[in-house]
Amino acid sequence: MEELIAKRYATALSSVSKDIKGLSDILNVLTEAINVEEVKTALTSPIVAAEKKTEMILSTLGKDADATLVNFIKILGENKRLDLIPAIAKVLNAELQKESNEYEGVLKSSKELSKEELDKLEASLQKYTGSTIKLTQEKTDLDGLRVSVDDLGIEVNFSKQRVKEQLIDFIKKSL
Repeated sequence: MEELIAKRYATALSSVSKDIKGLSDILNVLTEAINVEEVKTALTSPIVAAEKKTEMILSTLGKDADATLVNFIKILGENKRLDLIPAIAKVLNAELQKESNEYEGVLKSSKELSKEELDKLEASLQKYTGSTIKLTQEKTDLDGLRVSVDDLGIEVNFSKQRVKEQLIDFIKKSL
């Protein structure tokens, strides 16, 4: 439900502004600030007045903030939707990625891949999807590789255990 509401606000914001990239960058910074536990508590607290919450967010923008963004934050505050800023930023980021055909993905593995191996993997994903994909690595206890690009709906998993199981099944079927 939250994502549907965020899409409506993001669509409205992108329809009235020409600098979506700039607004997205500012909303990403606000998202980081909102994810701080004290700020999140203040935004969701019924004790703090809606006007104070709006002032708190607007004070982080400074005096030279874009008038469109200031009005947008005020509308969010009036409708008690300031907690949707991270979801709205996510929707705007997805739109920007779609326009530029450049996506970000995550590579999870037990060992870190070299730059050359990572580049080869990105190139093969680009050939498969037709989109430029930039992968970031995360170290996990997974015995294999897992590549996921959420915005494209791609998840590729290479597990040693799974390959072993499939090989055993193949041998059993051929006997």
